[in-house]
Amino acid sequence: MIYCEAEKTIETDRLRLRLFRESDAKDVSTMCNNYNIYKSTLNLPYPYPIDSALSWIANHEENFNQDRMYELAVTDKNSGKLFGAIAISNQKQHRNGEMAYWIGEEHWGKGYGTEAAKAMLEFVFKEKKYHRVYARYFKSNPASGEIMKKCGMTYEGTLKDHVYKNDSYEDIVYYGIVNPLQR
Repeated sequence: MIYCEAEKTIETDRLRLRLFRESDAKDVSTMCNNYNIYKSTLNLPYPYPIDSALSWIANHEENFNQDRMYELAVTDKNSGKLFGAIAISNQKQHRNGEMAYWIGEEHWGKGYGTEAAKAMLEFVFKEKKYHRVYARYFKSNPASGEIMKKCGMTYEGTLKDHVYKNDSYEDIVYYGIVNPLQR
């Protein structure tokens, strides 16, 4: 992982994580206007119009600059093609944050989510000195949990029937990791 503070980018072997731009809004709207993504996310609206993408993107740079949240586009390192998004909140008082991500369905199964998640964890542990990161997923979306496991996160518990979505209750599964650099 290579972090460039001036550009607010994180690079991996295949990816560049960068701030979203207004010009990404159309691609974000297209990828997120997908029932398969909507059904496995907590707060994503459906349908997902371009105005939702624009309002979501509007505060990313300020959030980053103020160390409130790091919301980055997951893109191809060479072509710049958008694959999805990854974010980690900053709960400064507790030196931890929650990680969340989505990858466009046409890019599933290629390891982009795992590669982006590992890079974000390294970023917040090395650069932002977080003590801990946690993440959660709907039990009905085990692929998200596999990303967490591949990043070294461990199972912390399940909240039974915690969310009511699409006329049914969903279990929420929590994973977490303590900064390995602080042990």
